[in-house]
Amino acid sequence: MARMPDAEWSPITVNHTTGGMGEIYGVTLHIMAGTFVGTDSWFRNRAAEASSHFGTSRQGALRQWVDTKNKSWAQADGNPHWISVENEGRGGDELTDAQLDRCAEVLAWAHKQHGVPLRVTDSPNGRGLGHHSMGGSAWGGHSSCPGSRVVAQKAEIVRRAKAIVDGKPKKPKEDPIKITYVDGVPQWPGRVLKEAAAMMHGADVRTWQAQMRHRGWSLAVDGAYGPESKAKCEAFQAEKHLTVDGIVGPITWRAAFEAPIT
Repeated sequence: MARMPDAEWSPITVNHTTGGMGEIYGVTLHIMAGTFVGTDSWFRNRAAEASSHFGTSRQGALRQWVDTKNKSWAQADGNPHWISVENEGRGGDELTDAQLDRCAEVLAWAHKQHGVPLRVTDSPNGRGLGHHSMGGSAWGGHSSCPGSRVVAQKAEIVRRAKAIVDGKPKKPKEDPIKITYVDGVPQWPGRVLKEAAAMMHGADVRTWQAQMRHRGWSLAVDGAYGPESKAKCEAFQAEKHLTVDGIVGPITWRAAFEAPIT
């Protein structure tokens, strides 16, 4: 078996081929053109005739649907040689900081497990980190997958993967905060986010930052609630006529996810 220990193992029973992998050339980046929850459901529907080895959410979840000894149905003629990673988002999006980390972790693992080189490639016959559209018509003709902004991030993913393999220090450990979803919408996890002497880190911070960035605010999605997050929170609260205190409680959280994006 070839399952990544740091990924949530959530196998699908349809839409993949048992065995069938030849020499593994590299890791291919895709964009879901939808949500993480919706894609997970679609891959479990036999009518989809599509799947991926891995998937990331914009908040940083990493899920493995297909063992890499088996062939996912992700890029047509490229399926026997490429490990696929679907990323939550739509055409024109760039990957969040959390998604860059997860993709780098997959690439570092593929390097150790399957000998994938830590480098960028733009050829279906190359080796390293590729992307769906590089395969052209033989890979399904998906010219906008994952999009130019994601393609431009490949070098950064390789850089982060090399840092993982080299054993360089990781980012500060995040607080063990669990995010729950209702109809695909993250619910307030119960912790008030605010600037503090001991900086708050966690999935809740990262989830809120990613949503604010999605709303158009220029904000690093790094999982740390510092001065930048507080300033953007205050500006958002003022825009939505909420109490301006730079604190993300249940009202500000819900507004971030439920208020119309203007």
